[in-house]
Amino acid sequence: MGLLTGDGLWPLVVFTAIFLLLVDLMHRRQRWTARYPPGPVALPLLGNMLQMDFKNIPDSMYKLQQRYGDVFSLLMSGKPVVVINGLKAVREVLVNCGEDAADRPTVPVLEHMGRKPKSQGVVFARYGPEWREQRRFSVSTMRNFGLGKKSLEEWVTEEAGCLCAAFTNQAGHPFKPNTLLNKATCNVIASLVYARRFDYDDPFLNKMLKTLEESMGQNTGLIPEVLNAFPILLRIPSLTDKVFREQKVVMDMIDELVNEHKMTRDPAQPPRDLTDAFLAEMEKAKGKPESSFTDENLYIVVSELFGAGILTTSTTLTWALLLMILYPDIQRRVQQEIDEVIGQARRPEMADQERMPFTNAVIHEVQRFGAVAPLTLPFITSRSIEVQGFHIPKGTRLIANLSSVMKDERAWEKPLHFHPEHFLDPQGHFVKPEAFVPFSAGRRACLGEPLARMELFLFFTCLLQRFSFSVPAGQPRPSGHRVSGTLTAPSPYQLCAVVRPSEL
Repeated sequence: MGLLTGDGLWPLVVFTAIFLLLVDLMHRRQRWTARYPPGPVALPLLGNMLQMDFKNIPDSMYKLQQRYGDVFSLLMSGKPVVVINGLKAVREVLVNCGEDAADRPTVPVLEHMGRKPKSQGVVFARYGPEWREQRRFSVSTMRNFGLGKKSLEEWVTEEAGCLCAAFTNQAGHPFKPNTLLNKATCNVIASLVYARRFDYDDPFLNKMLKTLEESMGQNTGLIPEVLNAFPILLRIPSLTDKVFREQKVVMDMIDELVNEHKMTRDPAQPPRDLTDAFLAEMEKAKGKPESSFTDENLYIVVSELFGAGILTTSTTLTWALLLMILYPDIQRRVQQEIDEVIGQARRPEMADQERMPFTNAVIHEVQRFGAVAPLTLPFITSRSIEVQGFHIPKGTRLIANLSSVMKDERAWEKPLHFHPEHFLDPQGHFVKPEAFVPFSAGRRACLGEPLARMELFLFFTCLLQRFSFSVPAGQPRPSGHRVSGTLTAPSPYQLCAVVRPSEL
């Protein structure tokens, strides 16, 4: 409490309040200028924060889009934000505007967590040479995963086998699938980063996943918005220790794994994984102060892979299994195609995908319908841009509403329904409409897209090859209602996984 009542702090508080009021007035004047996107009236200092439902942000965005159109403005964290909706406007910003809308804003909460301007990894990094260097490294390492003795597809295929074994152990009894799916996707990232996997009952794995799930909402929501708007509050240790407790635990666990990995690395041997490859780049970069290959960046890149690569994919698979028990006819059609193309004697391979248009369509429709990552992370304009006839000044934050594109009634026949035919032409061939953007688009498109697509296909086909899924006897049909936050997940549900007859 001494920090809050100390005589030296009050002048700073008063100065900050006056400064924020002036900034607020400036932003209001900006919103009154011609051709600036319309938006709801903002409160002094708090802006539009109290008008947002942070437990269901996509719904808030949908209501605002219906009222103000595809391009509207908000005042969040004391900063002007323009939200982009619909296929045309989103493509105009993410693809056509290119570098002018590819930068990231500084985020006080992230800086408090140790993300300095020159060490921000890939996801949150400012657009520039360091970001390009790290993105190029990450993309090429995942694409050319000839590290160690196994390819990435082999790791995923083996993990799919372990996942099926874990489902078999449920012996047809009701269970929630998301826990096992989290463990499987975590092991894929662990194989990429550390060339190893964890047993599903490993205490370290279970603690990491539990803490990671709890920490997912700590960078979003009302409290982080207030902290970003009033960074002076980050100086209160008791507050930040409580707000970011789980996030700090996850970072400490990742640091422990990286440090352990450093001790076992043999520089004379080929890289075993991404961490080894990064360490090799660090050695090459010695004496180059401009290089982004630093110890600090290694920890951030690894933490980003765990944070972005586990729950998004496992949540999509959770949607997939829910939709299979809700639509048993579609489940049977997928299994029929699996039996015809792959059979049940061998494991699925990525090469099978081209010959399985219906299964491919179902997986894509799961991604569209579930819209697991409904919003992009914020961008910031490095120059003034024009979007749908509106003028967006330099230094304005932008958020693309990907859910609005994948539920756009102008682009989809049945936008609010699960309809795999969205991805099939009249002849039954697979097609991918332009409005399918679960991984975003443009310069900041998700770098893990190829890995995620591989996991979704191999895990899904392996599970449907081995099991038939159903609603547990005596339980009501799951509602499918969404639990929205950072990710959009279905409400918790149980299913039964019964080994298919030919596997008995």
